[in-house]
Amino acid sequence: MLASIRRASCALAMAWVCCWTTDALAQIANPFPRVIRKSAIRVKLETLASGLTAPVEGVVAPGDSARLFVVDQAGKLWAIDTATGTKTVFLDVSSRLVSLGVFGANTFDERGFLGTAFHPDYQTNGLLYTFTSEPPAGPADFSTLPMGATTDTQSVVTEWHVPDPGNPASVVDTTSARELLRIDKPQFNHNGGDLEFGPDGKLYVSLGDGGGADDQDGEPFIGGPTVGHGANGNGQNPGVVLGKILRIDPLGTSSANGSYGIPADNPFVGQPGVVPEIFALGLRNPFRMSFDSATGALYAGDAGQNAVEEVDVIVAGGNYGWRLEEGSFFFDPNGTGPGFVTSVDPGVPAGLRDPVAEYDHDEGIAVLGGFVYRGSEIRALRGRYVFGDFAKTFNNDGRLFVLKKKDIVRPNGKIAKSAIAELRLVDQAALGLSLLGFGRDAAGELYVLGSGTGVPFGTTGVVLRIAPANS
Repeated sequence: MLASIRRASCALAMAWVCCWTTDALAQIANPFPRVIRKSAIRVKLETLASGLTAPVEGVVAPGDSARLFVVDQAGKLWAIDTATGTKTVFLDVSSRLVSLGVFGANTFDERGFLGTAFHPDYQTNGLLYTFTSEPPAGPADFSTLPMGATTDTQSVVTEWHVPDPGNPASVVDTTSARELLRIDKPQFNHNGGDLEFGPDGKLYVSLGDGGGADDQDGEPFIGGPTVGHGANGNGQNPGVVLGKILRIDPLGTSSANGSYGIPADNPFVGQPGVVPEIFALGLRNPFRMSFDSATGALYAGDAGQNAVEEVDVIVAGGNYGWRLEEGSFFFDPNGTGPGFVTSVDPGVPAGLRDPVAEYDHDEGIAVLGGFVYRGSEIRALRGRYVFGDFAKTFNNDGRLFVLKKKDIVRPNGKIAKSAIAELRLVDQAALGLSLLGFGRDAAGELYVLGSGTGVPFGTTGVVLRIAPANS
C-alpha cells in the first residue's frame, strides 16, 4: 500500500504524509502488524447540515446551547441550529485568506480558516478568536525563515467582537478585528490551526512544524527545497514557535508585541533561549486538540510523517518527540530522502513523552483529533476518546476511531495507553467521506465533519451527528 502512495496524488492529497521509499536496513517497515478491528460500540450518523465546503471544526459559544459554530476552511463560520440544522453565516473571513488550492482551483490545500474559539466570558465581553492562513502582510511576530527567503503564508490569530452575544441575530462586527500574533509559515502544509480555551481561561494555540517533509531544510518539495526548519528541525527547537502548542492570555499585554499576555506560570517562562509562550513542544502537525470537559485533560491528534499517526495527552512542558521520534519510534530524517522510523536511536534525550495511542499507515494517512465523549445519549462511549483519520487510501475513505479504554487520564494524574477500535456504523458500511474534523455541542454530543472531495472547494461538506444505533 505504501508503495502505491508514491504518485502525483501524494503531492495533491495529504502533505501531512509524504512519499515513502528507502532501502535502509534500520527501517521498520511495518510498525504495527496488528489490524484495527471494529468496535462493539454501534452508532449511526444523522445529517445535521449539508452544503458546506470543508468543515473542519465544530464548537459552542458559552451561554448559547442551541447552536454549533462550524469552521469552514474556505472562510465561513457557520452558526447551525442543532435542532433544525438551519445554518447562517456568523462570520466570513474568506477575503483575508490566501488563495486556496496548492495547484489551483479544486485542488488540495491545508491552509485556510482553520480554527475558532469563544472566550469563556463571551456572554459578557462578546469576544471570539480565529486562526487563519493569510498572505504576508509585513513583519511577523515569529519567523524561522533565513534572510531573503519568502514565506508561503502567515498564520494569524485574530480577536473579534459580537455586539450583542445574548441575541441570536447578532453576528460578528467585521470592523472589530484585532490581531494578536502573526507567524511566518515556510511551506503550505503543517499549519496546526486549532484554538482552545482551557479550564484555566487561557487560550491554547496549536502550530505545526512549518511544513515540507521531515522537519528538515533541503528536502525536495513543492516550489523547491524546504527552508525555515534550521539545523535540527523546528519541533525540537525551543527558540521558535513552530511545532508547538502555545498558551497565552488574549486579554493581557506582556507579550513582545503588546497584543496579548504571557501567563507567568507557563512552563518555560524565564528560561534563556526559550519562547515563553510555549506550553508543549516536539509536535509535527497537531491539527486538532480538545480539552476533556470532565477532567480538563488536553488531547491532541498529531499527524505523522510516513509511517505513524498518534494521539497525545498534552501536559505542561511535555516534549512529544518530533523529529527525533515519529510516534513511539525513533525517526531518521534520511538526508534529502524520505524519512523513516527506525530501530536506531539518533540520540534521543530522556523524558520524551510517548503517545497514548498510535497506528500506522496501513490504517490511515492523517489522524484527526476529536473529543472525549461526555454526552448522555450513547452510554457505551462515555469517557472514551473519539477521533479518526482523514482517509485510508486518499479516496474519501475516512475512518472513525475510538480508544478501547475509557478515562485514560486517571484522577491521580497517571495517563494510560490504549488500543484503538473502529466505530461500528449501522445503516452504512463505511463513512464514505474524507474526514475533516469533529464537533461537540453544549450537551457533549459529538459530530463528524467531512466532505465528498477532501479539498476546500465545492458544496459537499456535511455535519453529521453521532447518534445511538437505535435512535
